[in-house]
Amino acid sequence: MSSDCIFCKIARGEIPSKKVYEDEDILAFHDINPIAPVHFMIIPKRHLANLYDADMNHQALLGKLLGKAGELARSQGLADGFRTIINTGRIGHQEVYHLHIHILGGPEPLGSMLKRK
Repeated sequence: MSSDCIFCKIARGEIPSKKVYEDEDILAFHDINPIAPVHFMIIPKRHLANLYDADMNHQALLGKLLGKAGELARSQGLADGFRTIINTGRIGHQEVYHLHIHILGGPEPLGSMLKRK
């Protein structure tokens, strides 16, 4: 874990979070500034800056992150679907450089992903 990474601090319990799920490898918690009625993130506890830095050595961890997404979404009431977002790097608008998957949803459709030019 990185000593100054905010998500590493959350994973270590140094910063409180509203947890959705936790095990030895991953943590899911609600976003502090949600943009949908349901908005939580799933992170690896081990620091990995972004998807760009992931490789086949991270295959099991990446699989676990995505493999838990549906179950956790259902546990938060998203029975009709949800959006999964992984922002990567500056161009991808990544704000925290610790890999995280946003899970968003609610009772109404979320709208288009990006505005077409």
